Amino acid sequence: MIVVTGATGNVGRPLVRALVEAGEQVTAVSRRISATDVPAGTRHHRADLTDPGRLEPALAGAKALFLLTSGDFMAAGGDLGAVLDAVRGSGVRRVVLLSSQGVGTGDHPSTMEDAVKASGLEWTMLRPGGFHSNALQWADMIRARREVAAPFGDVALPTVDPADVAEVAALTLREPGHDGEVYELTGPAPVSPRQQTAAIGAALGEPVAFVELTRAQAREHMLRALPEPVVDSTLDMLGAPPAGLRRVSPDVERVLGRPGRTFAEWVARGVGAFK
Repeated sequence: MIVVTGATGNVGRPLVRALVEAGEQVTAVSRRISATDVPAGTRHHRADLTDPGRLEPALAGAKALFLLTSGDFMAAGGDLGAVLDAVRGSGVRRVVLLSSQGVGTGDHPSTMEDAVKASGLEWTMLRPGGFHSNALQWADMIRARREVAAPFGDVALPTVDPADVAEVAALTLREPGHDGEVYELTGPAPVSPRQQTAAIGAALGEPVAFVELTRAQAREHMLRALPEPVVDSTLDMLGAPPAGLRRVSPDVERVLGRPGRTFAEWVARGVGAFK
């Protein structure tokens, strides 16, 4: 049995599917989950990691855990140590943690990784960069106006397909040889917002205009939904990303034996979201 937390998200959903297709028994865990969210016959369990006791029934008989902690977990004062105590007490042997590329560059704290390393469990760290699917934030304006409005139009980063992250996670959960490994997961080439917009237009078969926002305009818009420190740090990273976040990593190909999927391939697969 393999337990997948965050099972209804960008990575968790394709991960559950990949594990089931590989013949694994899976328990899919999320705060809000039902039978319609998982493949037929797959066990599902509602739990919030801020209450580790609610996770324990899902862990019974499991050999491995995919661990995803959300921003909400941190904001609510979640204790990852308590979660890992429950995991270890259940007899689970290994944990695959979804971390972030920013931990490796020093732009994000290493608190989660440090806790997993100190747990006494076998572990593997996955550090993805930005996801191709972040472009879905533009879907409403593309459907309404065939337009993308975003800052830093020509700053390119090697975003990654969430499905590739899920496939890497599936292999590291199922196969030996990944204990103590840290995999940095990026796409095969950097892509800028302007290039992403062009790829979406090509997939739609009609032009999509790119309108470059100033930093001030983007900040004003983002402050409607996010706290000021988060907005400013996000804009800093997007506008002048450190070299480590611009680097294309070989780890997706190293694990999967094929290059990561490009942004254009991701758009072609999910173009319906922009129609």
